[in-house]
Amino acid sequence: MENCMLCPRECGVNRKKGEMGVCGQTAAIKAARAALHMWEEPCISGQNGSGTVFFSGCNLGCIFCQNHNIATGKAGIEISIERLAEIFLELQEKGANNINLVTAGHFVPQVVEALKLAKQQGLYLPVVYNTSSYEKVETLRLLEGYVNIYLPDLKYVDSTISSRYSHAADYFTCASAAIAEMVRQVGEPEFVFERAAGKEGGSAEFLAAEKKKISEQQNNMIFDAAEYQERSEAGESLLMRKGVIVRHLVMPDCVEDSKRVISYLLKTYGGRIFISIMNQYTPLPQCREYPELSRRVTEAEYDAVVDYAIELGIENGFIQEGDVAEESFIPEFDGEGIVREDMGR
Repeated sequence: MENCMLCPRECGVNRKKGEMGVCGQTAAIKAARAALHMWEEPCISGQNGSGTVFFSGCNLGCIFCQNHNIATGKAGIEISIERLAEIFLELQEKGANNINLVTAGHFVPQVVEALKLAKQQGLYLPVVYNTSSYEKVETLRLLEGYVNIYLPDLKYVDSTISSRYSHAADYFTCASAAIAEMVRQVGEPEFVFERAAGKEGGSAEFLAAEKKKISEQQNNMIFDAAEYQERSEAGESLLMRKGVIVRHLVMPDCVEDSKRVISYLLKTYGGRIFISIMNQYTPLPQCREYPELSRRVTEAEYDAVVDYAIELGIENGFIQEGDVAEESFIPEFDGEGIVREDMGR
């Protein structure tokens, strides 16, 4: 924190003295929301939701970011490491399927300390690290043994596009190395039943107790990727226990680069990862200076990317059907779950 080199920007500021890095944050943890979130992939959210903590700030700063208010640090509340550990445990008590850390890269040392503290106090849920992938391998290594599931983006291959939309010509170089480290850490996907979810009328305490029982028994009920696909098609609800899901958001006029992303992932990892091809790009006001981003992705563009993945032989994947851009994937960043309820606001 005194000479911050956590991310590829390597801005070197003294965040301990209150200086802001490229991420827009000092050394003080700042978060904007902690709640059950239903809009992740099915094996992450399940029926009861992912215990998602949205951190303020971002080192990448994509101009089309849906979480613009928190990425720029405009929303959020400063909290201590001890409070962050409490938040993890409170989400567990609410019946969360996992602890989902969204854009936490600039707070990795603090997050590790909070996870240590929470585990000492009974945290047993899998931990998900949700990232743009603009990460340094050295920083990711601090998370080894604390993160069970990595949920990284692979946004671009073309450096011209990554420079224009994310001010990062080195995005693919950094992101591809980061994803390789994530796969090294957690290995191939594993899944378990989500038995505690979907209990109508079940209290948060009941759900948490049921999940703990399952957590203690799950070593006898682990499924691989092929079994996950079969059981999901049969209507069973399974959750990821460990593994990597790489997300790719299809962008307007970027079909060819999307194909390069898919090709790279399939040739490099095959069935060792899941690939999530997303169709939720939404034009936002901050994109008005980029005319090509003023529209949604067409059905033909999205289908072209999905069809290409099928032609290459994708086996483990997720797609988004229907007009998902009409749905709200952007929660209210109003501080929910950040301040303790008994302390008020």
